Amino acid sequence: MSSVEDRINSHMENTLSAQKQAFLQNVIPDARSRIDKLNIAIELLVDNRKELEEAVSEDFGHRSDEATAFSDIMPAVGALKFARDNVRNWMKAEKRRSVFPLGLLGANSKVEFQPKGVVGLMTPWNFPIGMVFTPLAGILGAGNRVMIKPSEFTPKTSELTAKLLSQAFSVDEVAVFQGGPEVGAAFSKLPFDHLMFTGATSIGRHVMRAAAENLTPVTLELGGKSPVVIGKSASLDLVAKRVMAGKVLNAGQICLAPDYVFVPEGKQDELIQEIKKAVSAMHPSGLLNNDDYTSVINERHYSRLNGYIEDAEKKGATVISLAPENEDFSQQPHRKIAPTLLINVSDDMQVMQDEIFGPILPIKTYSDIESVVGYINERDRPLALYYFGSDQREERSILENTVSGGVTVNDVIFHNGQQDLPFGGTGASGIGCYHGRDGFLEFSHKKAVFHQTKIDVLQMLRPPYGKLFHSEVNRKIKR
Repeated sequence: MSSVEDRINSHMENTLSAQKQAFLQNVIPDARSRIDKLNIAIELLVDNRKELEEAVSEDFGHRSDEATAFSDIMPAVGALKFARDNVRNWMKAEKRRSVFPLGLLGANSKVEFQPKGVVGLMTPWNFPIGMVFTPLAGILGAGNRVMIKPSEFTPKTSELTAKLLSQAFSVDEVAVFQGGPEVGAAFSKLPFDHLMFTGATSIGRHVMRAAAENLTPVTLELGGKSPVVIGKSASLDLVAKRVMAGKVLNAGQICLAPDYVFVPEGKQDELIQEIKKAVSAMHPSGLLNNDDYTSVINERHYSRLNGYIEDAEKKGATVISLAPENEDFSQQPHRKIAPTLLINVSDDMQVMQDEIFGPILPIKTYSDIESVVGYINERDRPLALYYFGSDQREERSILENTVSGGVTVNDVIFHNGQQDLPFGGTGASGIGCYHGRDGFLEFSHKKAVFHQTKIDVLQMLRPPYGKLFHSEVNRKIKR
């Protein structure tokens, strides 16, 4: 380990200690102070929007200001505002029932929501602003302090985020630590009161293993292969527009991006034609030099995605590039990959085994919906599932017989944008959830508080045990 890493690790440990001490000086911050912090975070995003958009574009090689505003800044502002406007109600204790007859005699039960303390937040590169500030809605709303490790793949954005947060918050409230995998590994080993990680499932396993050494509770927002199921009743025109809007957004570099599509036999060719029309309508001036079309984040991921296409073609898939005929994507400075369809895919292809995280969309056909359900259930549980169609019986069958983190019906990704819905995975796609009140609860300790009645009705439960004790216990232990 280098001396620089030693200093960073020491700084992280000292900061955690300072935040824990500061937390103990004010264990349950009042609503006003929480709202003030949420407003500060909102102001940072609003007042520095242009600078943030420029930093993200520089990190990606190219990403439009509109894409960053829509997919990074706007959702984060929305999450922070929702928490700000609701946190007073979320903080209120919940009344619970007391065992009969204690409640009638003056006893009462309730749950109080207490901040956990110091939360560690490890964020990814694909939405480098939103994935920092959106979780802050729940973390700060619940009254916690936070240490943040942003992605090293977006250094300009991470540096700017660290600068803005350090100007607005004291280090014992919010602190940011930059660095590569070694810093991330050391960060995950710190004894936080809660640790949230967003990223690849493979890295999530390492994070959970490190957190387990301190028995640190975790929220893991991972990924997986989110399927699209097109019912026979679906409008393929609508399917194509909405699926491809989700697939080309951020060039498919989204944990919720549709990963593969099931289309009824006999409708594949029609779907392909509708997809071509949809992509052309979204990008009428082409893709290569189009400001609305995002670059792949770096050379490693660019090579990985091109490798998926080459591997699939070698193993028998038909590759359909949706690039205009006059655009040569092999000669370009910005690592753009045209939206690409893969037909006749098989499970031995790498693209059908890994989360794609790019603008590649495999298409599979099916004859009966039961086989689709079986295929999905034989694999890791996805972060999201998407169903298109108007057949409510078919929709219920899919929803009730598959398990996924969340579902959007007749669109993709949009369940993530609903502030009052929980967002998270299940199984290999994640642990825990956040957004809205669910985020407040995720980062709160639910403390049970019971006030006993002053009437000593429990004397019979103390030794020496007599007839009344046995009568009461026997009355309770029966069908």
